[in-house]
Amino acid sequence: MVRPMKIDFVSDVSCPWCIIGLRGLEEALARASDVVEAEIRFQPFELNPDMPAEGQNIVEHITQKYGSTPEQSAATREMIRTRAAGVGFTMAMSDASRIYNTFDAHRLLHWAEQEGHQAALKHALFAAYFTEGKSPSDHDVLVAAAESAGLDGAAARAVLASDRYAVEVRDAEHLWRSRGINSVPAVVIDERYLISGGQPSDAFEQALRQIAGEAQKPV
Repeated sequence: MVRPMKIDFVSDVSCPWCIIGLRGLEEALARASDVVEAEIRFQPFELNPDMPAEGQNIVEHITQKYGSTPEQSAATREMIRTRAAGVGFTMAMSDASRIYNTFDAHRLLHWAEQEGHQAALKHALFAAYFTEGKSPSDHDVLVAAAESAGLDGAAARAVLASDRYAVEVRDAEHLWRSRGINSVPAVVIDERYLISGGQPSDAFEQALRQIAGEAQKPV
């Protein structure tokens, strides 16, 4: 019996583990389609809500935030690049890459959900930032991503030029933090089960099947 599931994927478009986890989750859902039917809803989380629009060099940022040396930062990026390649995603980060503010990207994702293109936009934003090295705080970049996801570019630009969905995004961010989400990605299933981190597809599949099995047990 196929069990419907509600899956909230709490993440930021500047989080490398989020695209790794998303690819793993999507593969797991495809494999577990005999027991699970679910659509992923993307929920906002900002890793760096105070980041200015121009951003900050990634090595400088990681050093300030975590105390990592440039060598440690480079080693971590190489490990992430390898993991990303394993799920078919090109991670093209370098010492020259920058961390950006992502609030407007989350506003656009909120709008895209209403338009039925949220997942496509999420993937487009990950590619724009991690593969193409573009800024997710740049409205031209966001509009181009929206268009590539099948959304109307003029409508996307109108959203970005306004403050639409700012309150909704802030409220959602507060809600998930109030539920104990302090790091991403966080995969919340049926508002009861939490799977944390950029897990491989096998781990996600095992969890999905276990949860589906528990739901089918007699009370």
